[in-house]
Amino acid sequence: MSVFNDLEPKLLWSFFDEIRQVPRPSKKEGKIIAYLKAIGEKLGVETTVDSAGNVVMRKGATAGKEKSPAVILQAHVDMVCEKNSDVTHDFENDPIDIFIEDNWLKAKGTTLGADNGIGIAAALAVLASDTIEHGPIECLFTVDEETGLTGAAALSATALKGSVLLNLDSEEDGEIFIGCAGGIDTVATLAYTPVMAPKNYFWATISVKGLKGGHSGDDIEKGLGNANKILNRFLWQQARKTELRLADFNGGNLRNAIAREAHALIGIPFDQKEQLRIDFNHYITDVEGELLLKEPGICLELESEEAPTTVVDKKTSDLLLNALYACPHGVIRMSDELPGLVETSTNLASVKFDGNNNIVITTSQRSSIESAKHNVAAMVNSVFTLAGALVKHGEGYPGWKPNPNSPVVKVTVDAYERLFGDVPHVRAIHAGLECGLFLEKYPHWDMVSFGPTIRGAHSPFERLDIEATQKFWKLLVDVLKTI
Repeated sequence: MSVFNDLEPKLLWSFFDEIRQVPRPSKKEGKIIAYLKAIGEKLGVETTVDSAGNVVMRKGATAGKEKSPAVILQAHVDMVCEKNSDVTHDFENDPIDIFIEDNWLKAKGTTLGADNGIGIAAALAVLASDTIEHGPIECLFTVDEETGLTGAAALSATALKGSVLLNLDSEEDGEIFIGCAGGIDTVATLAYTPVMAPKNYFWATISVKGLKGGHSGDDIEKGLGNANKILNRFLWQQARKTELRLADFNGGNLRNAIAREAHALIGIPFDQKEQLRIDFNHYITDVEGELLLKEPGICLELESEEAPTTVVDKKTSDLLLNALYACPHGVIRMSDELPGLVETSTNLASVKFDGNNNIVITTSQRSSIESAKHNVAAMVNSVFTLAGALVKHGEGYPGWKPNPNSPVVKVTVDAYERLFGDVPHVRAIHAGLECGLFLEKYPHWDMVSFGPTIRGAHSPFERLDIEATQKFWKLLVDVLKTI
């Protein structure tokens, strides 16, 4: 028996059930593209796929709505693929295993893919419905939103004919979004020389687990722990008082996710073994005390290991630990213009050994002010340049400047008030949306973004509020009818 059997609206949930069974990692969206093409053929709607993999599906207006403005329903097809370390899951082949708990839809130890699977499902349900009133509809499904927005960047300036865009990629019921931050990635590559591991050393893996993680835009101001920073802090302390040698450091995964787990293989002289354990226990107490309310599940572990063959040369190891300690993470500045909005932030996303004697540190910066975005990226650059790393920036993406006088925003706000008897909060979001890139090619578009409540996006704690999803559907149907 499907968990969706008793959920309404059935059309929306049936599509989401199908979508969660289609693997769709970023940059590997071939299966979901094939699924969308098959749906288009089944529904008999015009379906095209561009060279980047973006899918456009078109449906004519319902009777009496032929002169209404053409509306674009937009969602991205890829999902963040994160799982707990004790979970076996192949994101390129396995369906997402789901369950319902306390009116939340959840996945078993992995990301759920409601970001942005529920947006895809809503758009497809509109295409499939024969009862919803609407003008001409264009559904735009973009690829690779989560790791670079390359689908939106590659979109042709002539691919769409509509003038109103509803972005279905927001994550909070009761909030209508009219702007977003721009972003850029900063990646540092630090080369090291492998040297023979010293003799008469005690070797151990230090691990940080159990953090909540989360979206590096939506959750950056919540004071959550960053596993890379927590792990490095202890290693840095030990390197100052012992002859610590570093053999491996592996923390975090995705540039737009706050690091939940990290581990490092280290060695210290045998005669300092007991002091290491004492220091580690003191450190656990310190960190748990600092993060007691924000990260109740935090777990730090020390496990003895066999000696490795080689380690990082001491000079590079010290440079790495100092740079990671100095690298900023979190909120840099709050907005003066929009109280409560993060203006500028940076995320120390991942630290990886690449197998070719390089340590790759991936970070991402966001800001609603273009110059501030580049300023914080330069700040991160300078830290790793001082450490001798090769630093490169991604192309980045622009923000979406709010337009409080937008006609479609007024339609959406009025619909929410009428349907639910409550005034929604109209605001900008610190996360990145594709809308800024769309405006570069379609400056005449009138845009708004809304969606159901999703918590823990970009982490295995991702969950979708079922009641809020039902409200999201009602709002979408009403906005289409009113436009």
